[in-house]
Amino acid sequence: MSLIRLDNVYKIYGEGRENQVNALDGVTLEINQGEFVAIIGTSGSGKSTMMNILGCLDVPTRGEYYLDGIPISQRGRRELELIRSRKIAFIFQGYNLIPSLSVWQNVALPMLYQKVPLAQRKARAMEALERVEIAAKADYRPGQLSGGQQQRVAIARAIAAQSPVLMADEPTGALDSKTGAQVLALMREMNRTGTTVILITHDNGIAAQADRTVRVKDGKIVHDSLWDGVLVDLDVPARRVAP
Repeated sequence: MSLIRLDNVYKIYGEGRENQVNALDGVTLEINQGEFVAIIGTSGSGKSTMMNILGCLDVPTRGEYYLDGIPISQRGRRELELIRSRKIAFIFQGYNLIPSLSVWQNVALPMLYQKVPLAQRKARAMEALERVEIAAKADYRPGQLSGGQQQRVAIARAIAAQSPVLMADEPTGALDSKTGAQVLALMREMNRTGTTVILITHDNGIAAQADRTVRVKDGKIVHDSLWDGVLVDLDVPARRVAP
């Protein structure tokens, strides 16, 4: 069974109106445990909408999304929050750290929602900070760190959460090339230890770091590198190229 499955998913804004927008237009996708997948597309392609649904931040208008066999589409807000806390870690371009909390407290925060005891939360947070080589700044506030250091903290938070899925939305977009490469290397390390990584990006070079690329355009998947020798077109079902 696939870890993630989108089954003919639509996300429609203004349905039935003249200005209706199909942000996702009949998307079907499967991702297995342990894959490193990049979802790539330009602004307005639908990749961010797909991330919101895959990350249980939103639900489809039609179609079904299964996460680890759990149907998501009819879940309420509280149920989605519970599923996210147990199944998904996030890394965002904007880091999403809480300024009033220390570095280690930011890393430990998702474990609070998982009801992990305090001593274990701090131990796991410190271990994760060691892995990203920033444990010396555990008692700093995010505002005292550089952008690259803040992104390392965000990765440590994802590591400490021990979630089976990592969703990374343009995680290197605000970083210089050297720091961005270091962040990607940390994500690759997480993938090697079993985490399923889904990387959202507009950058072909960043997407090339993944093992599989899924290109989105106008709310549809127009290319999936999993299928060697397959032609994929906006309006034509995928077909194998004759040998």
